[in-house]
Amino acid sequence: MEKTVAELFAGVGGFRCGLNHVKLKNDLVTEDDTWNFVYANQWEPSTKSQAAYDCYVKRFGKTDSHINQDINKVDKNNIPDHNLLVGGFPCQDYSVARTLSNEKGIQGKKGVLWWDIIDTIESKNPPFILLENVDRLLRSPSSQRGRDFGVMLRSLNDNGYSVQWRVINAADYGFPQKRRRVFIFAYHKTTKYYKEMLNYNLSDIIFKEGIFAKVFPIKQKSLDKSKGIIDKDKYVDLVDVSDNFHLHFFNTGIMINGEILTHKTEPISTKTTNLGDILEQNAVDEKYFLDGEKLEKFTYLKGKKRIERTHKNGSKYIFAEGSIPFPDKLDVPARTMLTSESTTNRSSHVVKDVKTGKLRTLTPIEAERINMFPDNWTNINEKSMTERRRYFMMGNALVVGIIDKLGEYLKEIFDNED
Repeated sequence: MEKTVAELFAGVGGFRCGLNHVKLKNDLVTEDDTWNFVYANQWEPSTKSQAAYDCYVKRFGKTDSHINQDINKVDKNNIPDHNLLVGGFPCQDYSVARTLSNEKGIQGKKGVLWWDIIDTIESKNPPFILLENVDRLLRSPSSQRGRDFGVMLRSLNDNGYSVQWRVINAADYGFPQKRRRVFIFAYHKTTKYYKEMLNYNLSDIIFKEGIFAKVFPIKQKSLDKSKGIIDKDKYVDLVDVSDNFHLHFFNTGIMINGEILTHKTEPISTKTTNLGDILEQNAVDEKYFLDGEKLEKFTYLKGKKRIERTHKNGSKYIFAEGSIPFPDKLDVPARTMLTSESTTNRSSHVVKDVKTGKLRTLTPIEAERINMFPDNWTNINEKSMTERRRYFMMGNALVVGIIDKLGEYLKEIFDNED
């Protein structure tokens, strides 16, 4: 099967960097030609700045297939045919309802990007899909646990797909960041892979035979599990699912023909890559170092607190939080990087500089290394990509190494389809 890819919510190209082992040297990009990216869409709403798109086209070229347009407005029929659809989409409210007139049947909330994925699937019918999201997707909303993921599973099931998923903490598998994300692999019932998976029971797929079990091994023991049904025999349509479905989804699971099995599993961890392993060894610009008022502020933010505060109704309460390591430990992987990285706040990393021993924040290159992008990937000399935006991009990005490993196994799956 031809290894063609369409990338939605492309960001700065994390999926492409992983699948094609992208490297950057002297501002020149080299990549494997294994996966042919026939389409990429990146759009940042509510801002004139399109820094992520600027970075993508700087690295991969400005072509007719690299689109900077609101995905809601894209005619999905104009997206080129492809065999793998990828994307890291936002976690939103996926509830659905009937239209007032009932003439159009079911309607999702306007602007919710999941429905653009479904529109693309319905228009292009890709055999395989690989998606990434925050792990809280499996638990949302708090008022009806599992509803949102249930809506996703049902909409994929209605379009002929089975689904495997796994919450992966990148640090468990040797990558330099404690970043937990859910990865979702869907495959159509017309594929050989689907027919192969029918030879196994659901637990065997979860623990031994599925893509995530093959690439990111887990201990062969379930800590908890739950089952569910999401097909038309149980729920009439997506509105019925949205209104009534709930299930405790664990970190690993599968859905085939509307039957759901989900287990709480433990990873078989590998040797870690630590924060100290990725720090710059050469002299670092003085602007990253902490002293005076900034050092005092960080010391306070990272420390233990008990503060009396007042509710809007006038009642008093105690806000308390414990201390966190300051500076960050260098013999463990980095903490989860947020979009606020490098600003003066509790979540920013502070490290002891290799050469001077002084405390400082991370450099943009170190932020890129934590997500396993090539050094200076976001350093594109564009007005829209300020240094602050470089950190923001990495706070939003996935860990490239995870896609790299999944891509190697995906190649085997695609080759077998021939």
